[in-house]
Amino acid sequence: MKIGIVEDEAVWRDRVQAAVEKYCRDKNVSSQISSYSNGRELMNSTDVDLLFLDIELAEGEDGFEIAERLMSSENQCKICFLTSHTEMARLGYRVNAFRYIDKRHLEEIDEALDSFLKTKIQDRMFYCNDSSGIRTKIKLNELLLVETNGRKLRYLMLDGSEHLCEGRISETAQSLSQFGFFQIQRSYIVNLKYIEKVNSREVTLCNGLKVAIGRVHSKEFKKAFFKWRMWFDN
Repeated sequence: MKIGIVEDEAVWRDRVQAAVEKYCRDKNVSSQISSYSNGRELMNSTDVDLLFLDIELAEGEDGFEIAERLMSSENQCKICFLTSHTEMARLGYRVNAFRYIDKRHLEEIDEALDSFLKTKIQDRMFYCNDSSGIRTKIKLNELLLVETNGRKLRYLMLDGSEHLCEGRISETAQSLSQFGFFQIQRSYIVNLKYIEKVNSREVTLCNGLKVAIGRVHSKEFKKAFFKWRMWFDN
């Protein structure tokens, strides 16, 4: 998860970054945090997934105007405005603000991050190469499972379509683990979001497919599945 912070006052920038870092550390969330003192620095940087943006910046910069520029550039990041003047929140409809964070209550950052993860963790693309070397784009929120298929990997989608791609299942499992996927046995990675039933031996996915739980994976799977349900299924 890529997080940006735009705040002209160093003391507030450091406080917001410390709060975000603590959340990610406590929740074991992989993140890349970038801080900026003004909107110009942000616009010249790489895209972020979630942006904490001060409304009133130095040198006449306006947080709403920065948000509008991001929207016009087709940037899809969610914006949490930082402000000491909560009455300005009514203007947020113009840029579809995700949250308003009162600087006097930075503990609100935790709720914003919780909500963002619930709605956005699988809202991204995963890329792999098919047997012809053609790059294939896969929507994670439509991916049911990945399984070995000879020397290839088979990506099975919710609608029953599939993609055969190059890759090793262990490396793919590691790449997908932060997005709610788990290698449940030697040959399968499943999307925790689409598990309907679990018992000591197997899981049942939303399409009725049953997948056995590997003995060596059982303990870690139970931890991962419990963590997923605790965070995202309420």
